[in-house]
Order: sequence, then C-alpha cells, then structure tokens
Amino acid sequence: MAEMIKSEACEGSKMGRIGARPYWILNFSILVRAVHQVGAAVVLTAFLLDDIGRPPTLYLAIACFSGGLLLFTEWMRHRQIYRELSGVTTFIKLLLLGGVYHALLPGTFTVVLAFILASVGAHAPKLIRHRLLY
Repeated sequence: MAEMIKSEACEGSKMGRIGARPYWILNFSILVRAVHQVGAAVVLTAFLLDDIGRPPTLYLAIACFSGGLLLFTEWMRHRQIYRELSGVTTFIKLLLLGGVYHALLPGTFTVVLAFILASVGAHAPKLIRHRLLY
C-alpha cells in the first residue's frame, strides 16, 4: 500500500474558518504568550510547593488577563475556536482551574492535569489543534 502524502491524509478532516489577523497582532501574541507563561508558571509552582499556599494575586491576574488576550488573538484568526480542539481544551482547562479555585477539586493533581492538557492543546500540530470537533 502506498504511503499517503501529508496533505492527502488531512483532506478528510474539516478545519475551522480562517479569518484575517494583522501581522503585528501575531507578533504581539508572541510577547503575550511569554508573559502568560510566567504567570502560569508561578500559579503552577504555588500548587506544587506547599510553602507558598495560594498563588499570588498579581500572578494569577497576569495569567488570567494574558490568557484572555491570547484567546482573543487566536479567535481573530480561527473564528470557530470554540469548536476546535484548542478551544475545547481551553474550556476544559478553565473548568478544572475554576474547580480548584472554588475548592471543588483537589489542587495539585488538577492543576498539573490542567497544565498538561493546555500544553498538549497548544503544541499539537496545527491540523490537529484547529480541527473541528463538532
């Protein structure tokens, strides 16, 4: 059996609508992603190290605000992000972190799970990450 070319293998998968996004927004989102990683790293560290307790409010705000900005910049390009793998993983991540914040879910395990989920959702190949799920 002949090997399938990458583009042939992905023809059957339906991708979300693509919108216009200015190039400067792409560059801006790279900076925002770096800031988001700093805020998210401090939040993760607060749950991994017992000495810290709850995450510092400033870093929690940085992680939330920059995450919202990242979602907005992605939405400008991928208008159906709520139907794509990246959008669904973001929604699940928010549910998990909200459950931890309101003490409905165990802290350390759930936060680590949310970070793993976010990492997989953000670093999956583009054709998988922006494939429509429903």
